[in-house]
Amino acid sequence: MEKETVYYATGRRKTAVARTWIKPGNGNFLVNNREVGEYFPTESARLILTQPLMITNNISSFDVKVTVTGGGISGQVGAIRHGITRALIEMDPDLRPVLKKAGFVKRDPRVKERKKYGQKGARARFQFSKR
Repeated sequence: MEKETVYYATGRRKTAVARTWIKPGNGNFLVNNREVGEYFPTESARLILTQPLMITNNISSFDVKVTVTGGGISGQVGAIRHGITRALIEMDPDLRPVLKKAGFVKRDPRVKERKKYGQKGARARFQFSKR
């Protein structure tokens, strides 16, 4: 018996971390052992997830299995997209220029700014009163 080729990568966005496995298949997509439509009910989230596969014309040629933790919906979607991109590059390094041009290769570094002490929020301040 020959061993199945599975490609693994980790994707991150905000505080979400997605462990992603892709293998040759027929387009099955599981997120935390649930169907992608069940886990992400919004169409826009599912569209963002499949962008790396669409750009490389591999939408129905790979099975994707993802375990994602932390963050909210948008953070998890971004982390999964980053993980799929990195797994595709591991599988075929020739796909890197296409994915890089689309902006999927680099981790999105934006995170929530911390609240400052003695103030209301990260940038918000309490109202100043002269008297």
